[in-house]
Amino acid sequence: MSCDHDQQRRQFLARGAALTAAVSIAPGLMLYDFARARPPGEAANPAVRWGMLIDTTQCESGCDACVSACNKENGLSGRTLPTDSQWIRKLELQQEDTGRKISMPMMCQHCAEPPCVDVCPTGASFKRADGIVLVDKHRCIGCRYCMMACPYKARSFVHEPVTDHSGATPRGQGTVESCTLCVHRVDQGVAPACVEACAREGHQAILFGNLNDPNSAIAQRIRSVASVKLRADLNLDPGISFVGI
Repeated sequence: MSCDHDQQRRQFLARGAALTAAVSIAPGLMLYDFARARPPGEAANPAVRWGMLIDTTQCESGCDACVSACNKENGLSGRTLPTDSQWIRKLELQQEDTGRKISMPMMCQHCAEPPCVDVCPTGASFKRADGIVLVDKHRCIGCRYCMMACPYKARSFVHEPVTDHSGATPRGQGTVESCTLCVHRVDQGVAPACVEACAREGHQAILFGNLNDPNSAIAQRIRSVASVKLRADLNLDPGISFVGI
């Protein structure tokens, strides 16, 4: 990290705000964009849309760093039983025509037009102004309509009592849950746990940032590489894009 960055970091910390160390993946490109902490009580910014670009060519088969980090951050068991929650799961795919193998994480796609929100009878499933799709546990009645509506199979039902809370993520038996993009971290100006974990492993497969900012690293990267959104035919406009599939 440059001296200028170090000086800016010290000045920012001196003002009491949180700043996460950026990890370079190419000259001038960072794994996530700088984001100021959102003060308590301040509404989400509708000018921002948080999203990810996942490069499957950099995602190593057998690596579960992102999954482990998500489980630890959000107090999940890490088991893969049908009754256990999985907010991120790794998929191992193979193209039929070429035999090429692809490894990729799968999570809530944080759609601009989320079907889970459309079918929720209580308003428990909702989308923040900045594009993050969440579940209000106080309103969720466990009907699981959202689970049936999600084409990405990204939601889980909490079957058992929750005793090991992370402290930052509310969970409860009888409710539905899914990836929150680590909203509690994002609101503090910190990248999601899966992004940091992937960077620590040296794979650098997940880029996180503001899709609406044309100068952000993620927006620039999306303009420079071929990427796709899963099930684009459904016109849900996911906030997650993929390279190499």
